Amino acid sequence: MDYWKSLDVHHHENWEAFELSPVAPKRLWLLTSRANHAYWDVEYADDDGLVFGSEGHGAPDWLHTKMEGQRLTIPHKNDTLRSLNLSTSVGIVAYEGLRQLR
Repeated sequence: MDYWKSLDVHHHENWEAFELSPVAPKRLWLLTSRANHAYWDVEYADDDGLVFGSEGHGAPDWLHTKMEGQRLTIPHKNDTLRSLNLSTSVGIVAYEGLRQLR
């Protein structure tokens, strides 16, 4: 990635360290197929953050439990044929947030 040096990257030892970090967003949204609310049904704020699991395994169960009520999904016409990869999913949801925040 030719833009890597332009990013403001923060590494955290674990989830708890991330949550206590001064750079942690005030509100987080977990994007998952295990949600009842669509990503477009949220009113995003400047200090929101988006959480995505790994492409092969999704988010761990403990994170699903922790983020109950903060889980969103990208609706599909046919839920048995899920074909969006992680980068496409990130782009879809990130640009909806940017669209709302202009």
